[in-house]
Amino acid sequence: MSKALDGIRIIDMTHNQAGPACGQMLAWLGAEVIKLEQPGSGDVARTSMRDMADNDSLFFLSFNANKKSLTLNLKEDEGKALFKTLVAKSDVLVENFAPGALDRLGLGYEVLKEINPGFIYATIKGFGTYGPYADFKSFEPIAQAMGGAMTTTGHPGDPPTYVWPSIGDSGTGMHMVIGILAALQQRHATGEGQHVEVAMQDAVVNLMRVSLRDHQRMGKVQERKGNQLGQTVPGATFACAPGGPNDHVYIFCQPQMWKAFCGAIERPELADDDRYATAEARWENKDALEAIVTEWTMGRDKHEVMRTLGAAGVPSGACQDTGEVLNDPHLIARDMIQEMDYPGRGTYKIVGCPIKMSASPAELERPPQLGEHTQAVLAEICDVAEGDYQSMKQRGVV
Repeated sequence: MSKALDGIRIIDMTHNQAGPACGQMLAWLGAEVIKLEQPGSGDVARTSMRDMADNDSLFFLSFNANKKSLTLNLKEDEGKALFKTLVAKSDVLVENFAPGALDRLGLGYEVLKEINPGFIYATIKGFGTYGPYADFKSFEPIAQAMGGAMTTTGHPGDPPTYVWPSIGDSGTGMHMVIGILAALQQRHATGEGQHVEVAMQDAVVNLMRVSLRDHQRMGKVQERKGNQLGQTVPGATFACAPGGPNDHVYIFCQPQMWKAFCGAIERPELADDDRYATAEARWENKDALEAIVTEWTMGRDKHEVMRTLGAAGVPSGACQDTGEVLNDPHLIARDMIQEMDYPGRGTYKIVGCPIKMSASPAELERPPQLGEHTQAVLAEICDVAEGDYQSMKQRGVV
């Protein structure tokens, strides 16, 4: 079965998370993604936070499925020449090096577009390539801090709080996927490539637009509100049985669902009680109503609460811990949690592709070992004979 991005070749020169997440998504969608790494070391994520000695880390394995690994020393003239041949026969380069790193190697955008006018050069940076902070480095928490996410997260009175979903790293990667796909589409019309840039701070700000809207709507800095969503009641987390730290459920009962909610919790009389009959009244009597809801939720586990309210048409979700997510039957049924084998490690669980396409479903392939495809890629794309490859290997070019 053909894939959506069949025929598109991506050079993935990224490390850690933001860039690799972008490359992995493009690979899931069918592109040929060649992960270009430094001989002998490769992506720093291969050894970062290792849980097994002498094996690639789960951090690396989480963001590099479906790719090929090519090792190439770009500080060597032969390595640069092979790289330029690869560029001439590829569609996209994704890089997240420190500002100016590829320019110093003589491999910046202006050079590469002369080799391949249709080439798309995709740059991920912490703060972008221009602006007052362009030379500053960034990581996930820095992007969250500078994008406004931390000051709006947490409970009143608590300090600004880090958000564990990687909105700065993976969020930036997904923004870059969109940019690359748009550039590929534009190339169909013009025949020309372009430079696509996504900054981590910019990506977080884009995800913060609701809070930025509310700042202007209310005319003040947005405060931390904990788990309360707007003035909807119930619209927060509630403790469930048996009372452990993660035994909670989130309930969001919109006004039109109030009567159904009352029936679901077996308190139909509350629907017409003047203290709770309107959204305004429920907000004014929030503490009393939440006590009633908590009494009901504490008599059930979080998944029972979710099923009961879900059947009544009231949005709710069990606050699942990481172990429950990895074993969630719904996610397993949707191929969002899959098992993968990796040499020397055995079986581990990997998150699948969240984009479901009827004509080209994503098929997961294990991440590559360092340099696993070097000889095959150079032979196919750069016409490197086996003898020449072995010579270059001995000289540290590949």
